[in-house]
Amino acid sequence: MKIFVSTGEVSGDLHLSYLVKEAKELDKNVKFYGVAGKHSKNAGVNIIQDIDELAIMGFTEAIKKYSYLKNKAEEYLNFIKRENIKKVIMVDYGGFNLKFLELLKKEIKDVEIFYYIPPKLWIWGEKRIDKLKLADHIMVIFPWEVDFYKKHNVDAIYYGNPFTERYKKIDRTGDKILLLPGSRKQEIKSLIPDFIDLVKKNPNEKYLLKLSSKEHLKWIDENLADLKNLEICYDISLNKSVKESKIAIAASGTVTLELALLGIPTIVVYKTNFINYVIAKYILKVGFVSLPNLTLNEEVFPELLQKRCNSVEIEKSMKTVLENLDSVQEKIQRIREKLSGVDITKRYAEFLLKGK
Repeated sequence: MKIFVSTGEVSGDLHLSYLVKEAKELDKNVKFYGVAGKHSKNAGVNIIQDIDELAIMGFTEAIKKYSYLKNKAEEYLNFIKRENIKKVIMVDYGGFNLKFLELLKKEIKDVEIFYYIPPKLWIWGEKRIDKLKLADHIMVIFPWEVDFYKKHNVDAIYYGNPFTERYKKIDRTGDKILLLPGSRKQEIKSLIPDFIDLVKKNPNEKYLLKLSSKEHLKWIDENLADLKNLEICYDISLNKSVKESKIAIAASGTVTLELALLGIPTIVVYKTNFINYVIAKYILKVGFVSLPNLTLNEEVFPELLQKRCNSVEIEKSMKTVLENLDSVQEKIQRIREKLSGVDITKRYAEFLLKGK
């Protein structure tokens, strides 16, 4: 059996890698090809396009790359036809995958499409639901999504969130402040100045800046070597960096859920350009942006967005969180309970292999 995969960001690549690993354990003959990153490559995907070249954040950036991605979609379509692949799994990356989904269904009538971790239409609005319905199967990882899709006459598949199997609460022994500026160029360039300001203002604190690649240093204009209380790491795991830290400051994204499941209190930060912010503020339908807060529909981690994302507000939020650790830890435990299940990733993999 051949299966084509399509994702576009690190978080989707991570989830896809779990699924591929389980599927290959269930069926030694299944082969995966497609668009993914290093995690999926290590799990056994034959990469025809590395996602490092695809990272896009926000509306204006997506528009700039529209023609490039349109050509890529045609390239992937031709590969699927040439290899006679009849199963496709899409993971997140809605800006591209929804268009790709339309193209596939138009060009290959008998292709079976699984959309795993679909775009968060319950946040961004429901206008794209008709496009998403073109998929043969929708597989979600948050419990409230089942009810959302049922409202639109879609029976979504839900077994639990795979991260609850991968991330266990860590006994933290360190006193560092963990800095996680994200993996996209736009994120890193917008957040690093505030992180550096924070480091400079608190010379007695120890900071750990975790970048997903050494290559990302080229996006940082400041000379980090001058900051004696800042350690930079690339290769150590998130688990190890959390173990060494007392609190984290992280760009809004999947990592905030990983941090919650690892048990570390976190400040969520985010900045984007003005056009993106205005559009997002208009479209967003919920009060929170981070997954831990959305899971409980209450503030677990403070969210500092746009103008509030600065060193002064970060310091205030850290003080508040560290003074109320028992309350934060109780909420973190409720997140795990709400998202847990039995043999989660294995059951998603079994569903993928079985299909129609």
